[in-house]
Amino acid sequence: MASLYVHQDRNIAKTWLLVGVFFALVVGIGYVMSLYYQNPSILIVAVVVAVLMNIFSFWFSDRIVLSMAGARPAPDTEFPDLHNIVENLAITAGLPKPRLYIINDPAPNAFATGRNKERAVVAVTTGLLSTMTKPELEGVLAHELSHIGNRDMLVMTLVVVLAGFVAILSDIFLRMSMFGGGSRDNNRGGGLLAIIAIVGAILAPLAATLIRLAISRRREFLADASGALLTRYPEGLASALQKIGSYSAPMKRANNATAHLYISNPFGAKLAQGIAKLFMTHPPIEERVRALRGES
Repeated sequence: MASLYVHQDRNIAKTWLLVGVFFALVVGIGYVMSLYYQNPSILIVAVVVAVLMNIFSFWFSDRIVLSMAGARPAPDTEFPDLHNIVENLAITAGLPKPRLYIINDPAPNAFATGRNKERAVVAVTTGLLSTMTKPELEGVLAHELSHIGNRDMLVMTLVVVLAGFVAILSDIFLRMSMFGGGSRDNNRGGGLLAIIAIVGAILAPLAATLIRLAISRRREFLADASGALLTRYPEGLASALQKIGSYSAPMKRANNATAHLYISNPFGAKLAQGIAKLFMTHPPIEERVRALRGES
């Protein structure tokens, strides 16, 4: 359907912008470290590592995400209904049928990943299959196919690897700073440079986290709308979201790094109010349901 591709070009541009931002963060940390330790080779290493990590995350981030989720392939002989629903929705959306994976977890949830629509993956939990009616399951799967059609899953999957790498790099620098080894010439601003370096290393992971949160929230509303248009039955997805949102227990392998990929918060139903909403990876379920039902 044409509506699923309206935002493709914009999302491709955002993907390159995202890669550029993380590249700048890594190089920036490397530059400050090279000044702090008075070793220009650190900057060269940072540039090389940033390039390699961007390439690695583009080609292998989906495998990393599936491994972190504990997902396994879902053979059509074991899950024929799941394959039939996805195939029909993919044909309707004009998309290749994605590979299907299963997560053995009673919590109802799902996510899409992959670097393009030809290599896309949709993973669902056993809890989702056991608790949803067919219209509800179609709504959830249409939502995930909309992420694929809108090219959302590439950006959201890249964030997992790149944000994690920035956090690790910052942590390494902070640990190195604790043991000294930097500039000792305070007359030349060594003390001030040390403060700037440490503050930068602390703020870099925070910036990466804020990028991840900003990417996720708006795209969930977009995928909800596109998914409802794909099935032409918004109530199916609305009802599914209510069931998913009412499940209080967290997923067994819930992870902050991959939380934004799922259709709903994998840490279970939590009421976030006030400033806490700013740090949620998903819009509140109630707002999404109201939007689907056209309620004010």
